[in-house]
Amino acid sequence: MSGMIGQDALKRRAAEAAVAEVEDGMVLGLGSGSTAELALHALAVRVAAGLRVSGVPTSARTAGLARQLGVPLADFAAHTRLDLAIDGADEVEPVSLALIKGRGGALLREKIVAAASRRMLVVVDESKLVHRLGRGAIPVEIVAFGWQATFARLEAAGMHPVLRRATDGAPFLTDGGNHIADCSPGQIDDAAALDRRLRDVIGVVETGLFLGLAWRVIVASAKDVGWLGPEQPPT
Repeated sequence: MSGMIGQDALKRRAAEAAVAEVEDGMVLGLGSGSTAELALHALAVRVAAGLRVSGVPTSARTAGLARQLGVPLADFAAHTRLDLAIDGADEVEPVSLALIKGRGGALLREKIVAAASRRMLVVVDESKLVHRLGRGAIPVEIVAFGWQATFARLEAAGMHPVLRRATDGAPFLTDGGNHIADCSPGQIDDAAALDRRLRDVIGVVETGLFLGLAWRVIVASAKDVGWLGPEQPPT
């Protein structure tokens, strides 16, 4: 059983498999969260051994860790198209590869980086696999100005939002200065329709529904590392 090995070990196994896909000269999207940080550590080992890459970070935390580890950074001023994004996910539908992301608070920047990448490689342990999205909350990034009104509109739409708060009790702020409403509409039978409904709410900046963005998903289990998705990358 996976619990015998531990979640951290499973994440590390998946992260190392993802970094093995990185080729010399690539411009990468560097994800946020615990699994993405493990991938960054594995990438740093390859960089120290001579791999030439640069990465666009999805959060200030990721940028700081990359500098600490010696992974060169880039930005969209120099590269509007990235070769490969490596990131984690909170929930994954194995058939559709639809994702929920953002429970770490970086969903807007993560989605910008994912959309700018030729391929998005997602690394998870098997606990993140779900039959249908919606086992947990969907993070929705909302503008800080008038957040109470946006919150009320989400409530009226049946999203059961909860405003995310920082450790001091103040509303959580993303790197972009926005708030996050964690929404719980229940099991999601039509993720695309729900995404459109959320986007129609004035004050919503972005949703944690990542649809049609993942190329492949690496899943670490107690037995091995498996792959979900096509064998060949998109052109």
